[in-house]
Amino acid sequence: MKFRYLLYSTILSVISLSTAMAQENTGGGSESTIRSVKDAELIIPRPQLKPMKSLDATVANALDTIETNTPGVMLILFEDFSWKYYRDPQTIMSQSVFNEDWSSERAVPYTTKLEDIPESIKLWIVDDLGEYKCPYQTKVYSPFGYRHRRRHQGVDLPLKTGEPVFAAFSGKVRLSKYYTGYGNLVIIRHENGLETYYGHLSKRNVEVGDWVDAGQVIGLGGSTGRSTGPHLHFETRYQGYAFDPQWLIDFESGTLRHRLFVLRKKYLNANSKYVPESDDEEEDILLGDERDYAVADSLAAVKKAAEEKAAKEAAAAKYYKVRSGDTLSTIAKRNGTTVNAICRLNPGLTTRTVLKIGRNLRVK
Repeated sequence: MKFRYLLYSTILSVISLSTAMAQENTGGGSESTIRSVKDAELIIPRPQLKPMKSLDATVANALDTIETNTPGVMLILFEDFSWKYYRDPQTIMSQSVFNEDWSSERAVPYTTKLEDIPESIKLWIVDDLGEYKCPYQTKVYSPFGYRHRRRHQGVDLPLKTGEPVFAAFSGKVRLSKYYTGYGNLVIIRHENGLETYYGHLSKRNVEVGDWVDAGQVIGLGGSTGRSTGPHLHFETRYQGYAFDPQWLIDFESGTLRHRLFVLRKKYLNANSKYVPESDDEEEDILLGDERDYAVADSLAAVKKAAEEKAAKEAAAAKYYKVRSGDTLSTIAKRNGTTVNAICRLNPGLTTRTVLKIGRNLRVK
């Protein structure tokens, strides 16, 4: 139990502090647009605004899920002593962004006029509780913009038929069907209001209404629809307007360029292709005063200390996998402990619980 108490007193204090600051500075914990860079850095330290590598999902089995003081946020512990935050999809999907302008039949259901979109919008692409996975890592062979006098709304990424295509970010599937031109198409809407399109798939693995996590295989590469060969057509859109996905992702390295992204209205123009970083484009993110650094360093230090304590306590923990014929009494005797002690370490476990073969029980 000491391990659990330490997690709540250290790691979870970071979540509560971050959430409180987010609510104070953005008007609500679920708000995805940021009014200023100071707001952003009060929520996430400056080092985390730097580029982010593609997710390398753990293959370790989950041992335990711990609820936190922040509604909808949980902590998952893995058997390799790693851990990560997890947000309850039901809590996220209750937000209005997953209900307004929603259609499972039309690729673009929005009615927002371009002139009504602000000149710039600051969006969290990945926050402190989110993850990212490159949809398919390769060199772009057909970029965003005009191609043969026709507007090309995304980028084309060459692949072999049957290769897995990953969800770039967590979100809810809005459309999953065969769609003219796109072939087999999956559209995912994300909490920040962005949508990602995955076209020409040979197979779709998800259905409308499904919640998908970043890195989940949502389909297999192919050449369906208007296509001259196997490739993934990938789009990023805001309010139905496409912008060059390379503003967000370096597909060749698989790196996410921005965790906090300044989407400028001019990017929604078909001629606005990605250009290498410039000071003018990034100054809103990269500049700040000493107070911002101090707050960022403080949060980072608290979180680092929490991680170190969690790892130390997790290393001392001992788990046992239930085998055929095991009872709580035999497990306790074999591991030099008591039945009551095992029940205290495993929430929901009682002396009347039927043990399932293969279940991991914490015994120390």
